[in-house]
Amino acid sequence: MRQICEGVAYMHRQQVVHLDLKPENIMCHTRMSHEIKIIDFGLSQKIDPNKPIRVLFGTPEFIPPEIISYEPIGVQSDMWSIGVICYVLLSGLSPFMGDNDSETFANITRAYYDFEDEAFNTVSQDARDFISALLVKRKEERLSAEQCLKHVWLDPENHHQTVVLSTDKLKKFIIRRKWQANHQVRQVA
Repeated sequence: MRQICEGVAYMHRQQVVHLDLKPENIMCHTRMSHEIKIIDFGLSQKIDPNKPIRVLFGTPEFIPPEIISYEPIGVQSDMWSIGVICYVLLSGLSPFMGDNDSETFANITRAYYDFEDEAFNTVSQDARDFISALLVKRKEERLSAEQCLKHVWLDPENHHQTVVLSTDKLKKFIIRRKWQANHQVRQVA
């Protein structure tokens, strides 16, 4: 998560918002590397603070409430997506996934999620606080990427060793998501 936030902080300093941050767009630099890179800037936008930008695109599970309500986006819009990614990486679950896009959008708009699932039994309170500081409906109240890097959960000063997140839960999440997408297509066809 720290590397993701470092990459996003760099983008945001350049006034670039990615708008499609999701696990599939975060790759390891090489097969054996623990270094990551952020890919697929096809939806990214250069932000001008004097010119509000509104968009109606993104991957449904990872878009912030302001996109659904067609409000101006900003670098904080990416931070919501980071909160969703972190939730997924730690639990293998999606905080807002519905049975279809409309239900997913409704869940995002309510901004309701919880840590009740047993998958969170081993997740630290610091990690939960980190997610909670990102999955905030009002974008102005979300942590920035720079603030994330100073959060106690990501601060290397507060840990005796770096914890590398397992990809097992992520793999299960991606498989489940692909199955659900295929299942939805079959229902429509």
